[in-house]
Amino acid sequence: MLVRVTGTALLLAAPAGSHGTPALRALAAGTGVSYLLSAALAWSVRGRASPQPIPSRDPGQGPRTRAASAPRMRLLLAASVIYVFCLNVPEVALPLVLVTQLNASPAWAAGVFVANTVPVVAFQVPVTVWMSRFSRRRALAISGIVLSVSYPGFLGGVELGHGWAAPAVAGVSVLCTPGEIVYAGSSTALVAATAPEHVLGRALALFQLSTGFGLAVFPAVTTALAAHGPAALWVPLAAATLLSAAAVKSAETRPSQRRHHRGLPLPQHGVRRARRLTPGRSAELARPPDGLADR
Repeated sequence: MLVRVTGTALLLAAPAGSHGTPALRALAAGTGVSYLLSAALAWSVRGRASPQPIPSRDPGQGPRTRAASAPRMRLLLAASVIYVFCLNVPEVALPLVLVTQLNASPAWAAGVFVANTVPVVAFQVPVTVWMSRFSRRRALAISGIVLSVSYPGFLGGVELGHGWAAPAVAGVSVLCTPGEIVYAGSSTALVAATAPEHVLGRALALFQLSTGFGLAVFPAVTTALAAHGPAALWVPLAAATLLSAAAVKSAETRPSQRRHHRGLPLPQHGVRRARRLTPGRSAELARPPDGLADR
């Protein structure tokens, strides 16, 4: 709800600005009330968790509780820093390109923002539901591919010139929006599915820290790269996003394999004996149990 209300408030900012200071104050007050309402709804959700005792490796010690250590998700956290750049592209990168490089009217930047925000608000839920047929890692990789293809599209639009550059950039921003929608709907769900239950809160906190870091550094990165020309901005951004998508996709089956071998140890001679006695069971022995595969 917070995303929908905030996005609506942002869309109202442009017409409110034309009505002077009182309209902007009313808009700010309404946005503050929406945040308070969202906080109240979040506070109404109750959840309890207790430490789960696990056997100690030292036979002389009793059961110990699970340490609240963060799971090893360095690859996913590093990729999220690059992925989250897509959220700032219509708000920071495109206005910078349109106004400083193309000398276009600021109205184009406002139009790009509206063209990006309206589909996100309208189609976030149905697109996320439709993408649930894919694994979360695959959905995140698809998002990275869409984003990495749209960034060279921005570069091509900038190079058009003769009055066509600004409309082309605005058109590519619409094609970039599905990648942003899929990323927003699959990234947090992937962290929740990957992290062990006893460290889920810390894993989500680390993920939010990585995304917040990406949002914080993006304006500085954008201005530094854009000073060297359009290619210096969009080519590295596309390459980094495509590399992050490939890294996320390459790790799709690794967690399930590790969980399978760690949770159900089976000696190699037992596997060979089972294959000799019942060859048809070999595929079932190699398949991880239901619920352990990384969705």
